[in-house]
Amino acid sequence: MMILIVVLLVVWLITAVIGFAFKGLVWLAIVGIVLFVGTAVIGFVRRRALRR
Repeated sequence: MMILIVVLLVVWLITAVIGFAFKGLVWLAIVGIVLFVGTAVIGFVRRRALRR
């Protein structure tokens, strides 16, 4: 499960970089950042829950 979260984080990061690289795709960067943050939060919460 952790591997999936790491892969998703990398994909969202690449999406954000591509969005910022091309001025017409700024919306893509915003979507990438939102998905990156969401995936990071979900991964952190699940990882913390597994420790207990």
